[in-house]
Amino acid sequence: MKHSKSIRVFSLLMLCGAALFFVPSCAKREPELIPREVLFGNPVKMAPQISPNGKMMAYLAPVNNVLNVWVKTVGKEDDRAVTKDEDRGIRWYFWAEDSEHIMYLQDVGGDENWRLYGVNLKTDEIKDLTPYEDVQVQIIHSDKHFPNELLIAMNKENPKVHDVYHLDLPTGELELVAKNPGNISSWLADANLKVRCAEAATPEGGFELMVRENEQADWEKLLTWDSEDNMTSWTVSFTKDGNFLYLVDSRNVNAGRLVKMEIKTGNIEVLAEDPQYDVWDVMIHPDSYEVQAVAFFKARQEWVVLDESIKDDFESIAKLDDGDYFVEGRDNADETWLVYFTKDNGPQSYYTYDRKKKKGTFLFDHMPELNKYKLARMEPISFMARDGLTIHGYITFPVWKERKNLSMVLLVHGGPWARDYWRYNPRAQWFANRGYVCLQVNFRGSWGYGKDFVNAGDREWGAKMHDDLVDAVNWAVEKGYASPEKVAIFGGSYGGYAALVGATFTPDVFCCAVDACGISNLVTWIKSVPPYWLTGLAMIHKRMGNPDTEEEFLKSRSPLFKVDQIKIPILIGQGANDPRVKQAESEQIVEAMKKKGLEYEYILFEDEGHGFAKPENRLKFFAAAEKFLAKHLGGRYEEAVEDSDR
Repeated sequence: MKHSKSIRVFSLLMLCGAALFFVPSCAKREPELIPREVLFGNPVKMAPQISPNGKMMAYLAPVNNVLNVWVKTVGKEDDRAVTKDEDRGIRWYFWAEDSEHIMYLQDVGGDENWRLYGVNLKTDEIKDLTPYEDVQVQIIHSDKHFPNELLIAMNKENPKVHDVYHLDLPTGELELVAKNPGNISSWLADANLKVRCAEAATPEGGFELMVRENEQADWEKLLTWDSEDNMTSWTVSFTKDGNFLYLVDSRNVNAGRLVKMEIKTGNIEVLAEDPQYDVWDVMIHPDSYEVQAVAFFKARQEWVVLDESIKDDFESIAKLDDGDYFVEGRDNADETWLVYFTKDNGPQSYYTYDRKKKKGTFLFDHMPELNKYKLARMEPISFMARDGLTIHGYITFPVWKERKNLSMVLLVHGGPWARDYWRYNPRAQWFANRGYVCLQVNFRGSWGYGKDFVNAGDREWGAKMHDDLVDAVNWAVEKGYASPEKVAIFGGSYGGYAALVGATFTPDVFCCAVDACGISNLVTWIKSVPPYWLTGLAMIHKRMGNPDTEEEFLKSRSPLFKVDQIKIPILIGQGANDPRVKQAESEQIVEAMKKKGLEYEYILFEDEGHGFAKPENRLKFFAAAEKFLAKHLGGRYEEAVEDSDR
């Protein structure tokens, strides 16, 4: 139950001795180039899930280089693909609680109008359960105690908001069970599969938490999260009796803490908290609905176990592998858990864990080819920004080079209300393997560090949020790690916007920029968001600015209007079907650069949306980016087939 506030609001990703770090004699032999196909191609297998009855296992794996869902009987080698996608691949699927159907979501060309499909494993029939054009499906709730039922939300009646429907799996029949009055951004069902809680957006940019006794009763306001708390507060679950709610709540404190609130009185009991870091994951027992464990993501993930009955399980799991672990699922008997480990210098590793035997069994690595190469370590860092705010992040060095005067790539995360994490990151490994330092920064506005930190980014797009990135570059230069003449800025989504800001606002800091799906004009972007983001518009206006009343302010923070200041080459990638950052955001700045005679490269993918899902498109973009960076930073380059044919 990992939290992503951007999804809720908008429906919207070494150890050498210290003395050796600076000694030239520590330099090692240049390692083999890791092929881009290994870093950015499809995984061999990933995302396993155990069936509720514990008898079957599902996972994602390619069929003709397209990710599909496979199933197998536990203990047998009878693996078979059960979906038949031939285009973009499947990335989000789950078992129906009846253990007889695989459910998955798929859109067309990256438009994010997700449809829900069901695969009958007995007949292999694939059924489109929501055959509606230009409608987006969201999964609201499934429950082991209701194996033939599912709650979904769709914006079928009104493209701006999602209503909740009850889906009968055997018949495919849909029944409307919660009508959106126009301001509900998210829904929550109780243990009886009844929709009894909702978050309603307010004109001030906050949320009102609404509850009702049953599906026939009127909604009543339980509490308000104002705009100061809306990024660090969210609903988690009902208790089994339906009289309490588990919430992550930052009211009257800095960071979102896990609380248990009595609905009738509003009284709260604090279950887990940290003064600086927000709760980011909550593990709840599927029968008792009691909280079992809570995670905080600091420099690394840290679990707090609240249920003594699983303390030994967590201790045993921690010994299975290196890295940070996640409990991804369990069977209905609660005897078998699925666990995966993420490391900074290796592939994700998946295990089944037998609770009776306290024993884990290795399943697979998601990209086993990575084990053939020397990968770099991702090291946590922190520094003080120019106004005194402490900023955290990560740095990844080439494994064979002296940590001195290196070319560097500043890799900026999207969101911006998200964050970078310690884990295997293919782009960080790519940069390090090509000879660059990779610097990742959780600038102000990033999520997870408490509300004071996230709110410090309000109205600071292109200003203090960017200052934090520049301060990070200066920190790396002052440490002697990075050459000030050889720094690139690279990012997607908000990170793409940041790359364009780097090229226009601070062109003397960077020698080149790479932007994927980045915003060039904040005015046109806000006015073109998908209709189902409209419940979050007040929050956008609060945190960024209102284009109807503050057009000049937003233009002053938009790269498009500072094209005259560009001094560096820019590479831009864009998906033609992107619903979040429309194609026009890239086209208008490309056109402006063309008129000015500025150096740029532009790659448009006609069959992509927000990001590049198809492996052939990813590889094409990263090949172009690698060649671009090698030209301007002087790093290594894996020759592409099209290069060798020339």
